[in-house]
Amino acid sequence: MHLTRRRFVGGAAAGFAGATLFGGKAFAALAKPSSPVTITVVDVAGNLALTQAAMQRYTEMKPEWASRIAFTKAPAPELPAKLKAQQNAGRLDIDLVLTGTDALSAGLDQDLWTDLTPYKADLPNLEVLYIPQAFKMQAMAKDRGVVVSYYPSGPLIEYMPDRVPTPPKTAEELLAYTKANPNKFIYARPSNSGPGRTFLMGLPYLLKDADPRDPEKGWDKTWTFLEELGQNIEYYASGTTQTMRELGEGTRDIVVSTTGWDINPRVLGVVPAEAEVGTLAGFHWVTDAHYMVVPKGVSEEKLAVLLDLMNFMLTPESQAYAYDQGYFYPGPAVKDVPLSMAPQESQDAIKEFGRPQYDQWIAENPLETPLDADKLVAAFRIWDERIGAKKS
Repeated sequence: MHLTRRRFVGGAAAGFAGATLFGGKAFAALAKPSSPVTITVVDVAGNLALTQAAMQRYTEMKPEWASRIAFTKAPAPELPAKLKAQQNAGRLDIDLVLTGTDALSAGLDQDLWTDLTPYKADLPNLEVLYIPQAFKMQAMAKDRGVVVSYYPSGPLIEYMPDRVPTPPKTAEELLAYTKANPNKFIYARPSNSGPGRTFLMGLPYLLKDADPRDPEKGWDKTWTFLEELGQNIEYYASGTTQTMRELGEGTRDIVVSTTGWDINPRVLGVVPAEAEVGTLAGFHWVTDAHYMVVPKGVSEEKLAVLLDLMNFMLTPESQAYAYDQGYFYPGPAVKDVPLSMAPQESQDAIKEFGRPQYDQWIAENPLETPLDADKLVAAFRIWDERIGAKKS
């Protein structure tokens, strides 16, 4: 999850009052609430760093729809069971979930999310609105959610050049490094880590496995590699934040990373500015996104507000906040949101800590969507049983 939250003030988003908002139209299927409602948002992806300031502006711009938005955070693996228990008891107290592909997939598998198909007329034309790769990520939601942020992700390796003067260039060299330098490499449990799951899904491409999209039947090389790698890993972190802290403190020399997890911890000083990143031979990007999803059981009155809020969050002014301090770089999911629209704090951070090679790497390497929901759930289960359980 995100290391810290910085609330932006000012910047382009301050111009919302003059913007034409998607949410200003009448709903095809739902009516405006009889009185302003309170919305409870749970973030299991660190997404509030990219969206909280814009959501707070929603209550200022649309006070007749929402009087207040309450924000909380939770670990992604814990949310599905909590939601299921609330739904079974008929006592749902979560209105909107901000999630990555992890809890999205688990929720699809357990049928936790509201089907938005009947309300498509109340949302913009996403195919026209999104950048192409973000629209591909939208397909993963199966009409149970809406992409709010996007980035090419990874997997990258991040290392300290003073401690790793000759960084690994292939997966095999990474394995050899860990054998020669036990406990100096770490990654986090994939079901609760963007870099962890990106590494998991990227390895089949690096290793030229039989079927990169089938963890059960096509990942023989990947599972064997991870078992060997695990012999040289002290433990698997519960989340990405811990891996970055250990890299910064000098406990580890190489960690799994992504564009955002490279930039943001260096902005915040958790990782030294001189840290470097690299790719491994055969590299394919595994793209990532954050989603707005509504749990089943939310009242129709609140659902109308949530759809209005989703429209609001897809305006360019709201999307400009997604640049943050590089956490999900670049971040915006919709077209025509340049960095120049972002708050000055974002522009300054990315100018100082961004990497020019990212544009080249994005242009020159294939971009793959993550595994389908059922396959991703299977990959997490197999990793937990075959890899993670050996360090518990």
